Amino acid sequence: MKSALAKNHANSPKNLPEPSDQAKHLSNLLSKRITKQIKRHGDLKFSKYMEMALYTPELGYYASALPKIGLGGDFITAPEVSPIFSRCLARQAIQVLAKLEEANIIEFGAGQGTMAKDILLELNNLQQPIHRYYIVEISPDLKARQKQTIEEHLAPELIEKVVWLDELPSTPISAVVLANEVLDAMPFERIRIEPDGAMQGYVKFDDDKQAFDWDYQPITEKPLTSFTNHLIKYLGEVSDLGYETEINLNIKPWLKTISASISEGAVLLIDYGYSRHEYYQPARVMGTLRCHYQQRAHSNPFFYPGLQDITAHVDFTAVAEDAYDSGFKVAGFTTQAHFLMATGLLEMSADPNSQVTDQLKVAQQIKTLTLPDEMGENFKVIGLTKNFDESLVGFSIRDLRHQL
Repeated sequence: MKSALAKNHANSPKNLPEPSDQAKHLSNLLSKRITKQIKRHGDLKFSKYMEMALYTPELGYYASALPKIGLGGDFITAPEVSPIFSRCLARQAIQVLAKLEEANIIEFGAGQGTMAKDILLELNNLQQPIHRYYIVEISPDLKARQKQTIEEHLAPELIEKVVWLDELPSTPISAVVLANEVLDAMPFERIRIEPDGAMQGYVKFDDDKQAFDWDYQPITEKPLTSFTNHLIKYLGEVSDLGYETEINLNIKPWLKTISASISEGAVLLIDYGYSRHEYYQPARVMGTLRCHYQQRAHSNPFFYPGLQDITAHVDFTAVAEDAYDSGFKVAGFTTQAHFLMATGLLEMSADPNSQVTDQLKVAQQIKTLTLPDEMGENFKVIGLTKNFDESLVGFSIRDLRHQL
């Protein structure tokens, strides 16, 4: 009998590289665990499947020791493109840190520790004291990689500033909170709207095909029902082909937890996404669900569970609403390109004394970070503040809050 893993591969997108035997073994173990969960409790909500695929200890995508970020992994992030990205974030952070009772930074989703390292170096270069740089990390493998990066590149007096946390501090502190590409990887629900109503995406295990597959069922949860009713009114008549999309119900509780953990400060969230009006366009009939595997993107979340990232674009209007409900003020919203330019990107890139090859390298990095067809327009930055009323410099060139 073919395993679920083998059948999933047979139904997989074309032209994707073959995983190693070790990777296949890990994926097979995770597939068996997910299958066991389905057989015991029934079909899984997609958010639960996604949670298991990404975060199951030792087997989930973010919990395993397999490479994820960079040329040897599945995707690349802005901090890995150029240290200029992190230096710009550091300069925005300094504006807030200088006014706080205690200068702390909390970073979520620190990846390989590159952004933390570069921010601490920039703070040090600009003589901005910092009490603690907290990294909230649930993956033992990523925590080990972060520690290695920090220890290899920072002086002992900076290394001692870094503290790893499994959860946020229970006693509120003053802080700048940073989260680069965190929201897109939060487990979300999948919705399908048809002419005769709306359904919620579940994951089933097909015994005949020996494969995971979609199973759409009636919506029973009040938040999803409310969201879907509003969306149906906005979309109007839906074709027989249907309309599929996502909703992330984890953003509000996450922001509430952050708000409860900081007494004053700012939150900077960077991710790819849209305002609600752009996100739920009638023409976007397949939603934004994307999987990333060895530098390739596709839309099959059942391809080798545990070996690929599963994401969706961010509804920044929902982020703004949830932030307001959580006690934050929305202090700015703009594109990544405009945020970086407002925080010193052009100044940092101009070094007439550097070698021509280095200048060309930096120019290419800036193109990747700022061009519309690269990261510049697709990625957005939203700034939230709590008990901090000064205008944030990162949104001084172009503030798009009116589009939320």
